[in-house]
Amino acid sequence: MSTTTAGSVRAGGMTKDERFVILASSLGTVFEWYDFYLYGSLAAIIGAQFFSAYPPATRDIFALLAFAAGFLVRPFGAIVFGRIGDIVGRKYTFLVTILIMGLSTFIVGLLPNAATIGIAAPIILIGLRLLQGLALGGEYGGAATYVAEHAPHGKRGYYTSFIQTTATLGLFLSLLVILFTRTILGEAEFTAWGWRIPFLISVVLLGVSVIIRLRLNESPVFQRMKEEGKGSKAPLTEAFANWSNAKLVLIALLGGVMGQGVVWYTGQFYALFFLQSILQVDGYTANLLIAWSLLFGTGFFIVFGALSDKIGRKPIILAGCLIAALSFFPIFRMISTYANPALETAIESVKVQVVADPKGCGDLFNPVGTRVFSAPCDLARDFLAKSSVKYDTVYTPGSSVKIVVNGKEVPYTKPADSNAGVTAALQAAGYPKRGANPTLVKMAHPLDIFRPQVAAIIGLLFILVIFVTMVYGPIAAMLVELFPTKIRYTSMSLPYHIGNGWFGGLLPATSFAIVASTGDIYSGLWYPVIFAGLTVIIGMLFLPETKDVDISK
Repeated sequence: MSTTTAGSVRAGGMTKDERFVILASSLGTVFEWYDFYLYGSLAAIIGAQFFSAYPPATRDIFALLAFAAGFLVRPFGAIVFGRIGDIVGRKYTFLVTILIMGLSTFIVGLLPNAATIGIAAPIILIGLRLLQGLALGGEYGGAATYVAEHAPHGKRGYYTSFIQTTATLGLFLSLLVILFTRTILGEAEFTAWGWRIPFLISVVLLGVSVIIRLRLNESPVFQRMKEEGKGSKAPLTEAFANWSNAKLVLIALLGGVMGQGVVWYTGQFYALFFLQSILQVDGYTANLLIAWSLLFGTGFFIVFGALSDKIGRKPIILAGCLIAALSFFPIFRMISTYANPALETAIESVKVQVVADPKGCGDLFNPVGTRVFSAPCDLARDFLAKSSVKYDTVYTPGSSVKIVVNGKEVPYTKPADSNAGVTAALQAAGYPKRGANPTLVKMAHPLDIFRPQVAAIIGLLFILVIFVTMVYGPIAAMLVELFPTKIRYTSMSLPYHIGNGWFGGLLPATSFAIVASTGDIYSGLWYPVIFAGLTVIIGMLFLPETKDVDISK
């Protein structure tokens, strides 16, 4: 990195060419995120379609594992396409990535289910998910680099912030298409075949994206570097085998993107999971609540991106991580208050204990959902966690497994999944019936946002989205500015996709695993709180400010 003293902020707004560059880059990336999120939003239906040979619980596990596979391979996509982007060019690389993503998504919409072609269906599905993850691993770095290398000095945060809106807009678009299709067809038809429509629609979005991107020229910074013969012939070696650059990659990951990733996924994805799986809000309502919060908050990506051009990237990103880490617990508690007050009251007032011999209790940590519990102690605790019941484990040597509700022992029989006696005792003590949607927040249509309880929840979710915009709005500009032109695509893509694909992408499953292990519905928040806090410390000590860097070198 080298700081420029020659450049000054250009007066005036964007030129026509600059607007087209941002539109083409952002629009294509929105569609890629739309494709990627469709699968996660429809994981339960996809599990039933492609893993029908297995019991329902196992179907869901396999469907979520296939979704997770897309996150796990994203760093490898960053390496593969980052190298190509640094050797061949930005434009053609992210043209290839959008073709791979779009065609993979379209094929999912056409793919026969397991009842039709047997084991080939899930195998092909997982292969398509891996292709999607690889493509997304190469897309973001290309789009962010391309826009930043077109931006005038002093406005890179503002220009690249439009790229930062794409993930949220892609999620928002996927939720809207799913909700609209569900409403038109009805739940039965949507589950049977209508779920394919959002996937098939993506081919139209793909065509628009490809046509627009074909009109783009190569990045001027990259083109000038190639003409001067200063390009890298071995970007992977220069990026990761050279300690001076590899150190920057680690600092970018641990002092910036790690915290950004967990704040982002907590505010958008874990919040949705928390509403549905823990607070028992129905899927339609939960998706609408998230969609409204995204609609109100998305513009702040641009606000904080532009602000970072004035005061710097580092203070905004680290402030977002710090405020989020300090606020997650009280905000999620308030969401519980408004979304399911009966459950919150039960959690505070009903004392539930699992009494067992410590030798018969294992570790419930199960972030990918593949473990099968057999010990009565583990079955009992797993059952309570999935019922959103707060419990304590009392270890008594030599004791058989007992469930105690408000001091009264409840008859317990194995397996806990179908233990009607425990369920009846919990409901008698005040826990709401599992699956009974909280009527205070149930939304029949989008305009129900004016009801007080609904408005309060959207307001709290909006605050979470603001945290997301603080950490995510300036991050693209910062990553671009950290690394030299000849290895920029490769260097910035890897920390971004490890931070977001691994630390962020695996957050919902890992956080719920923590909930199941501790018996506290809020304990999963320690995952983002700890990693966001670590990012604040590491970033304060080691992350350089980059807003005045000359990126042409």
